[in-house]
Amino acid sequence: MVYTIPLLVEEKISSRAKELIKKLDNFVENECVPVEQIFHEQIGKGEDRWKIVPPIIEELKKKARSLGLWNLFLSKHYREGAGLTNLEYALMAEITGRSLRIAPEAINCSAPDTGNMEVFAKYGTPAQKAKWLTPLLNGEIRSAFAMTEKNIASSDATNIATSIIRVNNEYVINGHKWWISGAGDPRCAVFLVMGKSDPKNKSKHKQQSLIIVPRDTPGITIVRPLTVFGYDDAPEGHCEIIFKDVRVPVENIILGEGRGFEVIQGRLGPGRIHHCMRSIGAAERGLDLMLVRVTDPSRRTFGKLLAEHGTIVSDIAKSRMIIDQARFLVLNAADMIDKVGAKNALKEIGMAKAIIPSMLLEVLDRSIQAHGAGGLSEDFPLASMYAAGRTLRFADGPDEVHIQQIGRLELRRAEKIRTSIEKIKSKL
Repeated sequence: MVYTIPLLVEEKISSRAKELIKKLDNFVENECVPVEQIFHEQIGKGEDRWKIVPPIIEELKKKARSLGLWNLFLSKHYREGAGLTNLEYALMAEITGRSLRIAPEAINCSAPDTGNMEVFAKYGTPAQKAKWLTPLLNGEIRSAFAMTEKNIASSDATNIATSIIRVNNEYVINGHKWWISGAGDPRCAVFLVMGKSDPKNKSKHKQQSLIIVPRDTPGITIVRPLTVFGYDDAPEGHCEIIFKDVRVPVENIILGEGRGFEVIQGRLGPGRIHHCMRSIGAAERGLDLMLVRVTDPSRRTFGKLLAEHGTIVSDIAKSRMIIDQARFLVLNAADMIDKVGAKNALKEIGMAKAIIPSMLLEVLDRSIQAHGAGGLSEDFPLASMYAAGRTLRFADGPDEVHIQQIGRLELRRAEKIRTSIEKIKSKL
């Protein structure tokens, strides 16, 4: 496969970005995809699954860095970034989505590290950047974002109940988190923890703070890794964690007390687009696998190739259409972020985030169906891709939250439309 930049945005892509896209496309197709089986074989068994980092990942990281394919996600607004626009990186993120478990990490552009690095780059003090951002950018450590909680409805982040209480020159943290991606990784050195530092504040959005918690701080207990349809995603995992009387110095607060919502909104905007573009890459691979399967001469039903059945042809056409629709929706959102910032592109980001995960699942489901029972097995990447894709309907806010926000933003136009209609009527 040779990646083709959509004509709709080609003129907005710099010559440097186009060269990086070519390199990345070659790297993913010829370096990442062929070693996926090796990657899974190198993951340990039993408890070793949480102690061993597949050596192939470190090899790929060295190759990627030597090619200049490193930290591409940080936009040109950051000194530490690669100097790309969000639109340019969106195309690159799509390419990495074709090898979802390997390629993003190989170029140091995988979640949750990307979002956490953006937090440090955007809001961190010089000391915080030196201690955490630099090793993250170098791919020496990994991180986790501890927000979701087990005992409350986390889709409304104002419900977050973990306490962050200042005692002299320390903050004491107590809380019960779960689905904390990356927390099981032996390289995970730091958590960014969301909690309430001022629960009595009249503004619900000023009760929360975000704080840096080193992984080796006393009082942190990893209860268990959770599974998604049976996949535990070792060694990164999605963990349940208890913070009990965890103490960190006051200088570990990000931006200041009560500014947690401000920070996470700055973190989530571009990150949602990254997830969406990777999902499009995953959908493209799902469709590719389907095309190969249904045109295999050895697989005939009722005297015909699978591709000669009308239902299969229809599934292929529908998949092609919804992938392309989704891509243009995300590219528009990325372009809007570049033009007006994430805060002013909430509707575009929300629409992409609400639509793309469901698109991915629809395409993968068709491909699984075309593969028969094999599509459910580990002989093909479809089942694991489906499990990963399903989590995205929750990650960075569930579909319902984004849909609600989109509807409210649309309703703001009602009065303007009503006024316009009344003006027209008055002239009749």
